[in-house]
Amino acid sequence: MELQPNKKSDTRFLLLEGVHKNAVESLEKAGFTNIEYVSHALDEASLIEKIKGARFVGIRSRTQLTQKVLDAADRLTAIGCFCIGTNQVDLEAAKMKGIPVFNAPYSNTRSVAEMVIGQLILLLRGIPEKNWSVHNGTWPKSADKSYEARGKTLGIVGYGSIGSQLSVLAESLGMNVIYYDVVTKLPLGNATQVDSMDELLRLSDVVTLHVPELESTKNMMTKAEFDKMKSGAIFINAARGTCVVIDDMVQALEEKRLAGAAIDVFPTEPKSNDEPLESRLRGFSNVILTPHIGGSTVEAQANIGLEVADKFIQFAQNGTTVSAVNFPEIALAPRPNTHRLLHIHHNQPGVLSSVNRLFAEHDINILAQSMTTKDEIGYLLIDVAEFDSTLAFEHLQSVEGTIRLRVLY
Repeated sequence: MELQPNKKSDTRFLLLEGVHKNAVESLEKAGFTNIEYVSHALDEASLIEKIKGARFVGIRSRTQLTQKVLDAADRLTAIGCFCIGTNQVDLEAAKMKGIPVFNAPYSNTRSVAEMVIGQLILLLRGIPEKNWSVHNGTWPKSADKSYEARGKTLGIVGYGSIGSQLSVLAESLGMNVIYYDVVTKLPLGNATQVDSMDELLRLSDVVTLHVPELESTKNMMTKAEFDKMKSGAIFINAARGTCVVIDDMVQALEEKRLAGAAIDVFPTEPKSNDEPLESRLRGFSNVILTPHIGGSTVEAQANIGLEVADKFIQFAQNGTTVSAVNFPEIALAPRPNTHRLLHIHHNQPGVLSSVNRLFAEHDINILAQSMTTKDEIGYLLIDVAEFDSTLAFEHLQSVEGTIRLRVLY
């Protein structure tokens, strides 16, 4: 519970894993100067020590914000994932502590889509194997097993922001695009939604995954699915490593049922750039292995830095939680000559009525108010006159179910 608004100079940001420097520039431009920038990920013990006192923490994919780490975060108010995924954060633990988690779901979609286009062209032409052969002293000048992308069928599993953009790029190459998604979605261009995963696997020359990490997508590609693919098809995974049973994929490659593959994500990935990838996929000349870099372009990282930093700024200054992945979403325009109170509480009956009753009993006029809930959490923003804020704060503390309370400004 915090009565005094946190000064910008005292608001400590901890940015890890070398997030793009324009995030720092954006925060400084907004008046925040207490920024600690770390170029790498931290192990759990170091992270527990470093996160103490931090108001905001920004990470990429390697840092693990577990329940244990969050328990040590004594002042943390928001988390920013400078990437698409948020599975490195215990979202439930953060939510129950009243900590919204933000990410950048759209800033690197183009980067991933372009990489997949490049990979499928290389694999259709057999470039990885030919490159391997030339490096090893042979000269395989032949058109055998070398194909154009034009006229081939691309099957996209997951027609979200990446899958749909990939669809447009693939059509510009002259490919036929089909897609499967658990939700009915309008296609872009001439793409066609198919009714089942089995149908997509049966029809596609190239299959590419673009799904989130969910229980329903875990091990979605097993021996049974690889057996349903066209003989000589190509498989690409730029989604999540847990989506594929690697041993089953290796078997499909060894039996020549897959003509090639490109894998950017793995069930278990090295914790640092100095560690090798331990995978049975190493050593296949027709498999492109990349170190989880689908969204790692200069342009994408710059866009991500701006997007997540802006979400930090909006939450710090106004309490805005629009696009938070684990939290009720609110945007309330600031009003002059007011103080704003931020009240996070358990989603239970009677909270709002208790607040309004207390304010009415003590002649506290509410100038603006917005509340919404998500799962077990309720989030309330209240604007009151400046001279009423201390009294309002005192009474809000007594509301049953209160998790966090502070005066924002």
